Parts: sequence; C-alpha cells; structure tokens
Amino acid sequence: MEFYNGHFWGMHFIWWIIWIIFLIWIFFIPFGRPGQNLKKEGPLDILKKRFAKGEISREEYEESRKLLNSDNQP
Repeated sequence: MEFYNGHFWGMHFIWWIIWIIFLIWIFFIPFGRPGQNLKKEGPLDILKKRFAKGEISREEYEESRKLLNSDNQP
C-alpha cells in the first residue's frame, strides 16, 4: 500500500475509472449499441410482414401496396 499526501492512489484511480465508465455509459448507450438494428420499418415493410404472416389476404395486400406506391409517386 502506498500513501502519498494522505491519499490511497489505488482506490482513487479505481474511482476515476468508475466515473469515466459511468459517463461513457450515459452519453453513448442511448445512441445505439453495436449490432443493434437501427433501420426503421416503413409502411410497405409492415405490409409485407403482415402478408407473410397470413394476417391479410392477397387481394388486401395488392390493394394496400398499390395505394402505398401511389402515395410515393409525385
């Protein structure tokens, strides 16, 4: 154990590391983690998933797809 001016440097160093990790966690974790899917699903993607699950019929799918595609056209 080494004391320098009344401080135990080993524990002081550990507290600095804890604070740095805590600050990194606060500021960087909300922006996403590596490997996290950040892509937002669009209406057409949701429609395709519903059709694949069998929640809507082929006619409903085609009608909704045409409606969504016509909204995207200028």
